[in-house]
Amino acid sequence: MNHTQMNEKAKYVHSVFESIAEEYDKMNNVISFGSHVAWRNYTMKQMNIQPGQKALDVACGTADWTIALAQAVGKQGSVIGLDFSQNMLDVGAYKVAQKGLGDVAKLVHGDAMQLPYDDNTFDFVTIGFALRNVPDIQTVLNEMTRVVKPGGKVVSLEVSKPPNLAYRKLFYLYFYKILPLIAKWTVNKYEQYAWLPASLTNFPDSRELARMFQQAGLDPVQVKLFMGGVAALHMGVKP
Repeated sequence: MNHTQMNEKAKYVHSVFESIAEEYDKMNNVISFGSHVAWRNYTMKQMNIQPGQKALDVACGTADWTIALAQAVGKQGSVIGLDFSQNMLDVGAYKVAQKGLGDVAKLVHGDAMQLPYDDNTFDFVTIGFALRNVPDIQTVLNEMTRVVKPGGKVVSLEVSKPPNLAYRKLFYLYFYKILPLIAKWTVNKYEQYAWLPASLTNFPDSRELARMFQQAGLDPVQVKLFMGGVAALHMGVKP
């Protein structure tokens, strides 16, 4: 993807997320059959977060994972949720305040492609269901690796491509054809949700993504598939 295409994608993605912020949480439940919370809980167990640690949640959206991280690190810890959509952050800020986590979790308007933090700053850097929407995956993984401390973990939870071809076709039918219709009925947004599945088309499968984690300098890289591969957890350690 050249520079112009990257800019165009970034602009379009931004407009989509600005317009769906209000309904985003509701649709996440629909998209993942209500399983995204269970997948995140499993991921959090694997991360083994300790009170007092520091985390960065990249492309945090409406801050669900940011909030879970803030609860895990506690009052002695700190979490930053970063996103380029102010509308999404506004929804997230309301949720953070409701949970009384304003002292632990800070939301920042920023770019995943150029994280505004020093090298070796965080114990964990996460990205949840957003890596397929960034202009350049490798750049974002490189940035996440740069700002995590040695021994720290870079973690992605994302929709994936089931390895079994028959199952993959079935999943694609749901994702490409049925999901946008559900979005039209529930939140009256067809075009935006027709785009979201299409963002999976050029997204690497779980093996290729593991290679990209390694290319960013992470080793070892752990991969876990959920529901036969409709979603995948990738977790890499910075040496």
